Amino acid sequence: MAKQKINKSLPAWVYSDRDFFELERQHIFMKTWQLVCHTSNVPDPGDYFTFDLLAERVFAIRGEDGEVRCFHNVCRHRASRLLEGESGSRQRIKCPYHAWGYDLEGNLKNVPFERDFPDFRKEEHGLKAVEMEVWNGFIFIRFGGDGPSVAEVFSPYQKDIDPHRLAEVQPLGRITLRPRDANWKTVVDNYVDALHIEVAHAGLAGLFGNTYSLEVKDGVQKLWGDIVPANKETLSVKMYKKYLPKECKRRWEYFRMWPNLAFDLYPDQMDFMQMLPISPTTMMIREINYALPDQRREMKACRYLNWRINRQVNAEDQGLIKSVEEGMASSSYTSGRFAAREICLIDAAGQIRKAIPVAAREHKPPPGVMAGLLEEAHHG
Repeated sequence: MAKQKINKSLPAWVYSDRDFFELERQHIFMKTWQLVCHTSNVPDPGDYFTFDLLAERVFAIRGEDGEVRCFHNVCRHRASRLLEGESGSRQRIKCPYHAWGYDLEGNLKNVPFERDFPDFRKEEHGLKAVEMEVWNGFIFIRFGGDGPSVAEVFSPYQKDIDPHRLAEVQPLGRITLRPRDANWKTVVDNYVDALHIEVAHAGLAGLFGNTYSLEVKDGVQKLWGDIVPANKETLSVKMYKKYLPKECKRRWEYFRMWPNLAFDLYPDQMDFMQMLPISPTTMMIREINYALPDQRREMKACRYLNWRINRQVNAEDQGLIKSVEEGMASSSYTSGRFAAREICLIDAAGQIRKAIPVAAREHKPPPGVMAGLLEEAHHG
């Protein structure tokens, strides 16, 4: 009889090791799609939105021709950051260091003391574009890699997503950044964890009853719960169910796109959460809510109650993540066994091991082995 495969979590060392973090930067984050914003965040010519990831900085901007483009937020002269802040609007992009000027399509238009640059051709020094894709109104960028498009990634679930009319949503507020003293994988693992809802989240348990489910298709992880009568409803949950308009689909749906993006689709609104790595033990949750225009009092009430429910969930998750991070440092722990229904966690761990095979080792390899892997990553 063949030996049954045992599914285990990733070893603890990959959640805190600096060398492994560098491998993640090279093999994962520089090769996968990252979300910048929605087209509604840059509605008019000159409107821009910035995005930073590790050593990379990018902005999306709407040109005079109405098209949205993405560029590295780096001056071609001396690498100064061009656009500051989360968002804004410009008629011309002007470097704050030496005043090189670019138009909204990224062409270099003005160079002070240009005659001091021999054989200089402005057309050769425009802003560096970043590969981009607009999917359902959301602007994605990718620094490298040649995997499937965003549309291809989400294609198994496009019919589920279409009723939410994501291309038409408008921002409900500004980007929120929530720092966490945790490895980015700990936070993503918690997002797709199948077994902790009933134990740790009374609000969600009262919202979904026993309907919470999950599945994986082609690397996209979907989790959902139906809004049904349940025992022990919190006041916010009870009122949310009362005010939710009858025509709304009574389901909360969650989608996790590899490696670090979460889409939460609700009957009343949607949000995205991006788990951005900063160091092996620190990260930032980047999030913002969007919704279709709807000024009904009951819809406003639902959005407020949704916020109250999720605020409590976030507080509970923060404590759980802190506890896990502390436990990872214990000499007693290497990795844990997955239950058969933890298919999202199994898939997530498998994706990491596929991208960085050394993650299959229970203990960190010797320094010489890791040095070779890092050298290969830098030149691969």
